Amino acid sequence: MGGRALRLDVTDPASVEALAAELDDVSVVVHSAGGALGQEPIAEADEEKWRAMYESNVLGVARVTKALLPALERSGAGHLVVLGSVAGVEVYPGGAGYTAAKHAVHAVTETLRLELLDKAIRVTEVAPGLVETEFSLVRYGGDRERADAVYRGLKPLAAEDVAELISFVVTRPPHVDIDYVGIKPTAQATATVAYRRD
Repeated sequence: MGGRALRLDVTDPASVEALAAELDDVSVVVHSAGGALGQEPIAEADEEKWRAMYESNVLGVARVTKALLPALERSGAGHLVVLGSVAGVEVYPGGAGYTAAKHAVHAVTETLRLELLDKAIRVTEVAPGLVETEFSLVRYGGDRERADAVYRGLKPLAAEDVAELISFVVTRPPHVDIDYVGIKPTAQATATVAYRRD
């Protein structure tokens, strides 16, 4: 489909400003930066990990949206897609830092939908469950065995499954806004309940 690659660090305001200055026409923004760090209980919380998750997952969405909103509005049919998570509407032991960040992402996305209602800008949250990417490897600090165990005994989603859903969402007619869509593997019911074969 063409295009050019530009460097972006959503946690760095200067990087976001530089990206916005490079872009004249923007019709779709897919917020996919984020991730989880660790799985300690609150009593053992690493505040730096929590801060990093909030910075990339929540403030990154706010920062990039703010910077690109004028271009999205100029497009006449802009679309903001935010990659949330099942963790944005659920909680689980050991996940408070990540679920807090994703709950905030969910709240920001719903607020954007209200605030942009009078603009020609659609807002969608896509909330995946288990997707086999580098997500778990990052969460567990590069521990491959622990990361692989997350997906053991079931067929998780692939990144392509989520990408195809996003493609579907952004190609609906301009009068159709898919506000929220959850996507999980067939074997997963909630963030922590899944059927696993031995």
